[in-house]
Amino acid sequence: MSAEYFELEMLGGRVEGRYRASRPDVERLPWGTLRPESYAPEVVAAGRRMWSQSAFQEYRTAVACSVTLKALLEARAPLDLVAMATRFPLDEVVHVELCARMAMELGGGVPIVHDPDALVAEARADYEPVLRCADLVVRFFCVGEALSIPMLRGTWHAATHPLPRGVLGLIVKDEAAHGSFGFTFLDWAMPLLAPGDELILAAAADATVRSVKRNWDDLRRRPKAHHSEANPLGWMQTDDYLKLAARSLERRVLAPLRARGIPVTETAA
Repeated sequence: MSAEYFELEMLGGRVEGRYRASRPDVERLPWGTLRPESYAPEVVAAGRRMWSQSAFQEYRTAVACSVTLKALLEARAPLDLVAMATRFPLDEVVHVELCARMAMELGGGVPIVHDPDALVAEARADYEPVLRCADLVVRFFCVGEALSIPMLRGTWHAATHPLPRGVLGLIVKDEAAHGSFGFTFLDWAMPLLAPGDELILAAAADATVRSVKRNWDDLRRRPKAHHSEANPLGWMQTDDYLKLAARSLERRVLAPLRARGIPVTETAA
């Protein structure tokens, strides 16, 4: 393991100008309007931690999207499907910036140590190209992105300040296409897979769902915030979040996978 601090930078100049031109909606947000002194110190500390962790998670998702894009090309997926996926890494990079800037609005990010060689788990090299791609799509999109959309939408509705609400609104808008992509891919790929490959995909989905549930267990163990302190910086009450998460897991992830012949065994409970 090569441990490094998670740090970000911008090159600036014309390069940043082109980046800004591709996503002008970022600079239209009401940056500079959040007043950390208006909230209790523990609420600000929780917000800094949440937005810093979100920036890191969005960075990992950018890597996942890039790995999947390479696999789509190797699997000779339909060109329009590949073209749809080419926008995803840019979306995720924008989300990294949005979350990082939110942490800065609250006084700065918190230290995050990571292994840059272990940001995502890639598919096994001995899989055939279509299966290799399907493994990635199931884990990153059919579970990860499909589940994140309703959770982000719920958090967006919970946000009361215009800045975090605007940030979350942009992320929700981008993620809508990400969530549907995985199942569109499976509709193309499933007839091309060999007998038994659906069991491999089910195992990948189940492992990913178990990882998500471990995060939920961690949330359950955290002290609950007072209701008046729960939402001002853009997050939901824990109980509300977990109820929405369980419903979304069944409706948005498990049921669509089973409908496509992938026999997942995990449940929403």
